[in-house]
Amino acid sequence: MTPSQSLPPFSRGVPKILEALRPGQRGARDHYVVCGANALTYRLVEELSQRYAAAVTVIMTERQRRTGRDFTELPGVRVLAAERLDDKVFLAAGLSHAAGLALTEQDDVGNIHAAMRAEELNGRLRIVVRVFNLSLGMRVRQLFRDCAVISDSAIAVPAFVQAALGDGAPAYFRFAGRTLYATHRTEVAERDVVCGLSRTAPDGTPEVLPFDHGSADVVLAVAHGEKSVDGRVRRRRRRSWTFGALLRFLRGGMSRGLRIGLAVTFAVLVAGGISLTLANHESAWAGVYETLLTAFSGADASKSVWTQVSQLVVTVSGMALVPLITAVVVEGLVNAKLAFTSGRVLDHYEDHVVVVGLGNVGTRIIRSLRDLGVPVIAIDKSEDARGVAIARELEIPLVIGDASREETLRRASVQSCRALVIVSTDDVVNLETALNGRALRPGLKIVMRLFDSDLAERIQQTFSIATTRSVSAIAAPAFAAALMEREVLATIPIGRRVLLVADVVVAPGSSLDGEPVTAATIDGLARVIAVGGLGEPRPRWSPPDDQVLVAHDRVTVVVTRAGLSRLLRLAATDATGPIPAGPSR
Repeated sequence: MTPSQSLPPFSRGVPKILEALRPGQRGARDHYVVCGANALTYRLVEELSQRYAAAVTVIMTERQRRTGRDFTELPGVRVLAAERLDDKVFLAAGLSHAAGLALTEQDDVGNIHAAMRAEELNGRLRIVVRVFNLSLGMRVRQLFRDCAVISDSAIAVPAFVQAALGDGAPAYFRFAGRTLYATHRTEVAERDVVCGLSRTAPDGTPEVLPFDHGSADVVLAVAHGEKSVDGRVRRRRRRSWTFGALLRFLRGGMSRGLRIGLAVTFAVLVAGGISLTLANHESAWAGVYETLLTAFSGADASKSVWTQVSQLVVTVSGMALVPLITAVVVEGLVNAKLAFTSGRVLDHYEDHVVVVGLGNVGTRIIRSLRDLGVPVIAIDKSEDARGVAIARELEIPLVIGDASREETLRRASVQSCRALVIVSTDDVVNLETALNGRALRPGLKIVMRLFDSDLAERIQQTFSIATTRSVSAIAAPAFAAALMEREVLATIPIGRRVLLVADVVVAPGSSLDGEPVTAATIDGLARVIAVGGLGEPRPRWSPPDDQVLVAHDRVTVVVTRAGLSRLLRLAATDATGPIPAGPSR
């Protein structure tokens, strides 16, 4: 086990951290408005009403109210039916005095439009917008006074990746087009180091965020996909044309029934040929020649009963072999066409991860696995899926087909993969795919996406599929925390401590406005890793110490919980009074 494998996985510390960030007294019962009626909406409303004891008004269409889950079963929840989000509906929902608004539909443009309308009605409103295109979201949120944009798929992906790779998965997150992960300095090139995370003290305890960046032995680094998580260079197996390679080709290119029929017919033909050779007392070459000639052109009259029987067996076998060979050729051409349509012809792979479903979640999973250097094969039934173009752009092997069919899974070499990750939006299809994958390879590690927690628990008990995940259940706490005005992007476990990755906005007239970057760097508490200006599509990574911060800059930092509280004070307009000296551990 490498040192990076000893680092705790990313997802284990999230619930405790979000609970620790729960704000203090904000009022007897804050009111929030949530727009949507999907799985994420329900989980978010459940989180707000039960964990934070907030009053919630949910806006959905009449059809969603009739066919969806009953939100009114949750305490303090009111449901308002409306066909469109306009001023009248928002006012009826109490938006003018609400503490926050969450827009959770899968419609980036519609959510942004609704957010702009809502801010006109309540300029003090905290707005959380669900988006898939985070690049668009980062640009748009600069237009709002107090807005957070969140992708539920981006939040959930690390949990799926960690479950697929096991304890060897590093703590990682994706931000501004980069995949960043925690590792030991000895396992990464110095040019890829973003900042130092901790230095091991003489007594073995970690000292987080040391002032001397170069003394840290655990660092935050950029993943380029050059190495896998266990430190080995990714390599593709090159196959020689041996008998074993031919068998692998036949196994991958033909259906199971066709292989069985071809094998039985060929065995009968060989047996008849041997019998015919022995009956005529011929040499091996003469026996092969006469067998093939008899099989494909018919037998000559013979007086020997043994020879006649042998000729009949060979002739019948030859008659059966001709259509079987034709079927093999046709199926091979069809598979070759499908593979060409998919973007590349698949070879035999081993120790890779197969990802089924290239929607929002699946697209981010294949990108993250590639960044971490893990070989991956993607499957989707539709050419129009969101992630198909991404897979081709990243040169990830792609299979277009129904993943619930055995032939499709075989083409992705599921029988030799390290894990099968199933993240389509249909629970029934996910379950069927998981069972077929387990049939192809007993004991296969399967990570399956399910919404229904009761169904997930029963599946784990009945089918021994130990790992199920719900995207909405993973993402809902982060949406709730964002509504509570906490800009936590990720968590990084270091030993028994946890560091936060957060976004802090420099308010006009704050203590950070007009100060160099070093003003936001606090020994043992905070380290700046990127700074983004107003309207800039990408932040500047590892900014120089003398770069001056200005109003509306977004400062991305790695911090402790105490460090985040101090930075929020420094970045706020009303930051007054002395800052306590020395790190608070």
